[in-house]
Amino acid sequence: MKMLIAMSLALAAAPALAQTALPPAPWADRQIPDADQERAAKALMETIRCLTCQSQSIADSNASMAADMRSQIRERIMAGEKPEAIRAWLVSRYGDWVSYAPTADPILWPLWAAPLILLALGLFLVRGRIGRKKP
Repeated sequence: MKMLIAMSLALAAAPALAQTALPPAPWADRQIPDADQERAAKALMETIRCLTCQSQSIADSNASMAADMRSQIRERIMAGEKPEAIRAWLVSRYGDWVSYAPTADPILWPLWAAPLILLALGLFLVRGRIGRKKP
């Protein structure tokens, strides 16, 4: 019985002894030597949302996921890929939500039209209230 308890405790403690972080991504916090490429990478990083933080761009986030994404962007730009191709790759991999740039997919048209419809409805109601004559 004591042996069973000891083995259970050893198995339960194993995750606590595991490595908690992978080595940092090589280009996460290092700049590209070419200033033009670094500028393009930085501009792209500011338009990509951190999947961990959800309210920061990967340029501002300290999350390990953001660091990996920064490193991938820099590596791809150094390999000669264009920023829009990298954005398309990130969107295909993580979904539309990863990009701060809004899309114009037909499924989102009601979302884009809602403010205009509500504004028109509000103006119609205000016109009706103001246009009423008192007897």
